[in-house]
Amino acid sequence: MASSPLMAITLLTRAIEYDVIGRKLEALKLYQDGIESLLKESKAETDAQKKRHYQNKIVEYMNRAEQVKELLDRIKNKGVIKDKFHIVDDSTGYDYHRIFNKYLNDSVREILIEEPYVRDHYQICNLVRFCELAVSSCTNLKYVQLMTIKDAKNNDEQGRAFHTLAENLQQHAVKFVIEYSEHMHDRQVILSNGYIVKIGRGLNYFKRSPSNYCLGAFSYNFRKCLETNVDVFYCPENDKS
Repeated sequence: MASSPLMAITLLTRAIEYDVIGRKLEALKLYQDGIESLLKESKAETDAQKKRHYQNKIVEYMNRAEQVKELLDRIKNKGVIKDKFHIVDDSTGYDYHRIFNKYLNDSVREILIEEPYVRDHYQICNLVRFCELAVSSCTNLKYVQLMTIKDAKNNDEQGRAFHTLAENLQQHAVKFVIEYSEHMHDRQVILSNGYIVKIGRGLNYFKRSPSNYCLGAFSYNFRKCLETNVDVFYCPENDKS
């Protein structure tokens, strides 16, 4: 990414704007990108006064970015249990609408999906199905971030799929961002309205359909499930405990 003072100002101005209106996930990403741009400017700057100005601004924005990150971490790790249930092996009637419908609404502006395994075709299709539900249910949705493991064996297919999904979501005014991590533990979906849905198997709790001509081939409400637990927590943003 090319760097310039104007680019840094644009990124950081937008970060502050999104921070203020509660779009914390996207604000954090913009803070990080803006800080990176400022760091490049600071290293290249030969004027001592301008360099000090950049460095002071970097510290200022790093402090705010850390506050936003701490807030997001607190939301992830705290909260009161709101619902829980056990999905029995081979049971049906547990599509994404059944699991998420109560929590996906107009108050959701951002979604963070922590799902380690989104690399095989059926796993990517599960992600697309979830995004379809999210876009349909959340009229104010602006940002979806996926944290997953990069497919070391066939990253071209994974990358192409994510690129296509990102372009398509952009047509619905939703930005899609991928963050790769090799040290993932939790499988959870974090909604900006304070709800966290933790599914033991993540989004991939469906068994494969035996045929494209069976009920469940397209409607996951008829699809047989793998055994797993679902826990729903609630942690509002203003909870400072």
